[in-house]
Amino acid sequence: MRVNGCDCSIVIKTAYREMGVPYCEETIREAVSVLQEEAAIEGDGIKRAISKSNGVTGCVVTPLTIGTAPFLLYLAMGAAASPVFVSQTRNLYQYRLNLLPFEDTDCFDLIQDRNNERRLYEGCRVKGFEMRVVRDEAVKLKLDITDGKIPVVYTAHCKTAEMSSAERFSGENIGYRINGKEYTNIYGLTLAAKKEGGTRTELWIRRILNKNAELPQVIDELIITAQLLRDEYEQKHFGMFRITVKRLVLTSDETNVNSVDTVIGPLRYYVSGTVSTEVFTAGEEILL
Repeated sequence: MRVNGCDCSIVIKTAYREMGVPYCEETIREAVSVLQEEAAIEGDGIKRAISKSNGVTGCVVTPLTIGTAPFLLYLAMGAAASPVFVSQTRNLYQYRLNLLPFEDTDCFDLIQDRNNERRLYEGCRVKGFEMRVVRDEAVKLKLDITDGKIPVVYTAHCKTAEMSSAERFSGENIGYRINGKEYTNIYGLTLAAKKEGGTRTELWIRRILNKNAELPQVIDELIITAQLLRDEYEQKHFGMFRITVKRLVLTSDETNVNSVDTVIGPLRYYVSGTVSTEVFTAGEEILL
């Protein structure tokens, strides 16, 4: 079920921080199941159903910005190592994130403000995610939300976190290095991971057909580098994140060549190795 969330704002809360995220497309909602009571052998023969709340379901789709990328990638990946100070910079730290082969253990809260009604979803988890990259569009991260308690009306009088309006990462500023070679014919990709009962990760690569730059069927290492190019970022790595995917195996070629325009063919890979991320923040922020 797709629910339009353009008129909705989302704030994510952990024990250490509270962050409003730029919002677009879909939204979270209360998960409801139906308890059905069968008709008795003797009686009026009417079936009854009682609705039961199962917490939260749905997803959050948001563009990655210089301010939100470290925190949102941490929620997606599920584990962060201790920050490492980057030398020859004034105030810059590097985090390494890893996609673990089991469900997330960290919980967070979501505050949804929609149609002048503010609701609090407590104890949420990420059961899967997608990172979507397309040229000339903002890089987006989709977090599939599960678990959580019955939503309640949020009555706190304190001001919630403001939405981040920082610079967004864009698909045309993404670099791809496959097995040590730079590829410029990649139009975009989708990195998707499901994290229930173990982690299964797939990668869809959309490439412009080019015989001289065809992608290999087995990829030992794919490095995806996202960079902001504004001049005011003095630190070399600030405004950048890098995702490294290892041991990819081609499972299908979904290219449709019946087109008069430039053919952009999607390739579907299964990730049999690891997924790790490097993110850089200004200051020793706490991601948890």
